[in-house]
Amino acid sequence: MQARIPRQPVREQDGSRPVDDAGLSAELSAVVAGARRRALRDADRQIDTAHLLHSLLEADPEVREVFGGGPRIVRLLGYLVQRSIGYGLRWQSGVEDSGALPVVTEAAAAEADGWSPVASAALEHARARAARRGDDMARGVDLLAGIVEVPGSRAVEVLARAGIDAGELAAGIAGVPEESAGGGGSGGGERGLAEEYAGDG
Repeated sequence: MQARIPRQPVREQDGSRPVDDAGLSAELSAVVAGARRRALRDADRQIDTAHLLHSLLEADPEVREVFGGGPRIVRLLGYLVQRSIGYGLRWQSGVEDSGALPVVTEAAAAEADGWSPVASAALEHARARAARRGDDMARGVDLLAGIVEVPGSRAVEVLARAGIDAGELAAGIAGVPEESAGGGGSGGGERGLAEEYAGDG
């Protein structure tokens, strides 16, 4: 039988690898912990971008504000909840692969300590986005920006099911949260995850 997500709290206590709390605000660290608990509870193979999106919506008022709140949030949360009993069942045995990242082998996925490569990349994007504005700590909106930058990710698929255009959402958050955080995002703008990996090929 294929092993599920490693018991990560044990690994964190002895200081080993991979996606840790370094460079994340206390609020975002709580979001990451929530995503990990949800994946373990649902017996999903990996923590993916849909887990992160679900945890962000539940825990971060700033992220909910980006979506406009109200019925839109309720509808999106409804689709996220359904993953454990409906369409998300097909995800349990596979690795999240948006097509924008390099192909991931089974061995590499196993070494990722339970995080999908796309989710790990989104967290790195959040840290980089915070650093561009001169902030040591990434916030929830930074992670949301990373999540919606990858077409075909599981989070983007759920957004589409809820009738939310990820491209419009990305355009709405690009630059504005960075300036409001006090760093004044400079004219270079955001370099998307899809663009970064497309340039590697």
